[in-house]
Amino acid sequence: QVQLVESGGGLVQAGGSLRLSCAASGGTFSRYVMGWFRQAPGKEREIVAALAWSGPITYYADSVKGRFTISRDNAKNTVYLQMNSLKPEDTAVYYCAADRTVVPQRGADQYDYWGQGTQVTVFS
Repeated sequence: QVQLVESGGGLVQAGGSLRLSCAASGGTFSRYVMGWFRQAPGKEREIVAALAWSGPITYYADSVKGRFTISRDNAKNTVYLQMNSLKPEDTAVYYCAADRTVVPQRGADQYDYWGQGTQVTVFS
């Protein structure tokens, strides 16, 4: 059974950085897309970034381009989200998700597996 476990969230001042980690287990991730989503109170879950596990294909939401970087460590079956220049509007619960495909998808309903989420709070 596929399991995704996020870590690394926390409280940070605007302009600061955090790195989220997503440890994956229970699947053959060479053919999975891994995505990071976020959901703020009262808002829909939205994609932040996605990465094809087996290749260099990535996707970033316009709101995070140039500030966030998604990456992976194949040996550790772990995906990371490096978040720099954080803004208060980045405050949300961040979720890791896996999709059994090879091309990053943007819709949350297209992802098959989800982690429990980790809270990121950015204060000004």
